[in-house]
Amino acid sequence: MSLGDEVQGILDRGVADGDVVGAVAKVISADGEICSAAAGTRGADSDVPMSNDTVCWIASMTKAITGTAAMQLVEQGQLSLDSPGAEVLPLLGELDVLTGFDDDGNPVTRPRNGDITLRHLLTHTAGMGYDIWSPELGQYEEVTGTPGVIECQKETLRIPLLFDPGDRWFYGTGIDYAGQMVEAASGMSLGEYMTEKIFGPLGMTDTSFKISDDMRARISAMQARMEDGSLVEMPFEIPQEPEFEMGGGGLYSTVDDYCRFLAMMLNGGSLNGNEIVSPETHAQMVTNAMGDLRVTMLPTAIPPYSFDAEFFPGVEKSWGLTFQINEEPAPTGRPAGGLMWAGLANSYFWIDLQNRVAGCYISQQVPFADPRSYALHEAIETATYNSL
Repeated sequence: MSLGDEVQGILDRGVADGDVVGAVAKVISADGEICSAAAGTRGADSDVPMSNDTVCWIASMTKAITGTAAMQLVEQGQLSLDSPGAEVLPLLGELDVLTGFDDDGNPVTRPRNGDITLRHLLTHTAGMGYDIWSPELGQYEEVTGTPGVIECQKETLRIPLLFDPGDRWFYGTGIDYAGQMVEAASGMSLGEYMTEKIFGPLGMTDTSFKISDDMRARISAMQARMEDGSLVEMPFEIPQEPEFEMGGGGLYSTVDDYCRFLAMMLNGGSLNGNEIVSPETHAQMVTNAMGDLRVTMLPTAIPPYSFDAEFFPGVEKSWGLTFQINEEPAPTGRPAGGLMWAGLANSYFWIDLQNRVAGCYISQQVPFADPRSYALHEAIETATYNSL
């Protein structure tokens, strides 16, 4: 059986078993597509089949693209990895650390120790978090009336830190501030910058913060997993007139488009003669950039939006600029030094520079880290290594 047949079978069974309503997947080498597959429909209430050009919210798969934009500007000397970020984005100098709540329920903060740098932001060591995995941030938002980051309002960027910069790893909004640094350094909106410097050169015509009419005609609905295990459609859309474009999770894309980005990373920073980052910058991006700190499990604080989340528990993991790196071999067959991350609606990718292979799997459902959807991605990755 070919890998393509195997991947198609994995998705077909996933749809038949109710693991997903619809999903797409693609595996590539540095030279081009190895296989792709799609199964199911664009929504529980839809009879339109999923396909490679189905437009999906890729959520935190946005982060690697924002990180690439920031690293382009580092390469050009317009941003610095280790200078105080407040030199470019003054807001970063104004954030204090949340220490708790007083007897009346009001937040208590203290001054931050140390400067926040772009390196901190790109490696999730700046002190920011997400309310999905932080009850403290959820409580802060509730008592202050601060909107969650997904509403794309600038007020959210004033939420305090959970710890001092560099103290530990915790997954959060750091890449949103990195996106704001890209805007400040380039004089362009994040979307404009990405279109000119990344999407255009890579031919990613279906990737944008703003859903065009053409993209909307091909968009997948969002599904929610019910307590009985069923999946039902839910209304969801990232604000289309945002106060800030969410570099940490605002993009819509397709599996074909995202694999162009992955192909660029497989090829050392270039694709089809277009250099996105230099080989030297690429090498920085794919190497542990946070020293001895390590990735830890994210226990859910809002179960409707995420299960407890950690990929390959027990495997040591660091963070590059801006990918998770498995420092030990993964059970799928991916060797040490592999790169990966994911999006909240259960989309996942991996990049293996050693074997020059990468893959992307996209479904559209919450909660994140749904074991049933993630298992399909893991099965596809495992099948890929079994075929090498």
